Amino acid sequence: MHHTRNLLIFFCALIPIWIVVGQDFTPSIFDREDGQIPLNPRDPSYDPWSQLRDTSSDPDREPGPFFPGRLSNAGVLTFFDLPVAVNQADLIAGEVDVAIMGAQIDMGVGMRGAKYGPGSLRESLPVLGVGKLPHMHVGVAWQRVLRAVDYGNAPIDQLSVERSMAPVRELVREIASTGAIPIVIGGDHSLEYPDVAGVADVYGKENVGVIHFDAHYDAGGGGYAGHLISHAQPIYRLIEEGHVLGENYIQVGLRGFWPGEEGFEWMRENNFRYHTMVEIERDGWDAVMERILAEANDGPEYLYVSFDIDVLDPSFTPGTGTPEPGGLMPREVFPLIRALCTENNLVGFELVEFNPLVDPGYNTVINANRVVQECLTGIAMRRSGITDGAYLNPLTVEDGVPDP
Repeated sequence: MHHTRNLLIFFCALIPIWIVVGQDFTPSIFDREDGQIPLNPRDPSYDPWSQLRDTSSDPDREPGPFFPGRLSNAGVLTFFDLPVAVNQADLIAGEVDVAIMGAQIDMGVGMRGAKYGPGSLRESLPVLGVGKLPHMHVGVAWQRVLRAVDYGNAPIDQLSVERSMAPVRELVREIASTGAIPIVIGGDHSLEYPDVAGVADVYGKENVGVIHFDAHYDAGGGGYAGHLISHAQPIYRLIEEGHVLGENYIQVGLRGFWPGEEGFEWMRENNFRYHTMVEIERDGWDAVMERILAEANDGPEYLYVSFDIDVLDPSFTPGTGTPEPGGLMPREVFPLIRALCTENNLVGFELVEFNPLVDPGYNTVINANRVVQECLTGIAMRRSGITDGAYLNPLTVEDGVPDP
């Protein structure tokens, strides 16, 4: 009797599952001999965008950025303690200059964990300052100049890098079409494809140049088990689809064992300009930095900067999935990032491949935080009328100290 009752309870418990399966799937979907399991487009959660950017249940309010207020004491953090914006109406009403968004993608890299990068950067606020004080080198406080917001995280499919490309691109385009500069915190480097393509959607194909800081050239043309996008392929996709001209692509910091001869030949065929660590070691950083700045000004009207944290030596940034010894130092990178964002009409910036799960000493988040703030400082300098990337605050250099 007890055995029969238990079976009845068991089968009754299965009824709702059968009903759901009957509604969402049909046996024919799985009636395949090749072992492939397709996606179910009738699943209500199929569309990441509708699920994760739905604001229909938000309380009524006037458009414009707003602060989380006392919720920050409950763990609601924003990038650099900035106000929040959730839609284009907020960006337009607030006349926003810069919108920082997270993109929690790490399905395109072998070592997972980069999806936690945006959260870690938001949490780095208490120790590292928030841009309200002037940058000592230049005397500009970016938060006093720029109207900047945290635009939340992009809607993505945590199981598919391919299906995450379109919603990320749509969100970048949503920001850029208001005139604001999207700054994307990743996430792995597959993000460069939707980020740059989203900006090019607004400013026009072939109208945006890209400076790509990376130990690796990320232009793998072949597939990876059939995948056409990963953290090793975004540049190839952008060039092949015509979003950016090869002559307007500048690589900085390449080293190690990839690319080989075939990769360098592909870059030369497409008129890339690149600066390897070999060149930097031979000629010195100052000379190469001047070349990079000159090349950035020798291109289209708009510039996008892609910064892979592994361009820095892993002694400074161990928190990344593909560390490569022999990289750049923060003291070399910071002034170049600031100068690029000062001298050029920047329309987008991304910081990718920061994996806080392998950052035990917080070295990586400290430097990642500063890289983003150097860019924000450069944007603020340009908005303040300073267009010389080498500008230094006369109060903080010896030859500028006024006589007593």
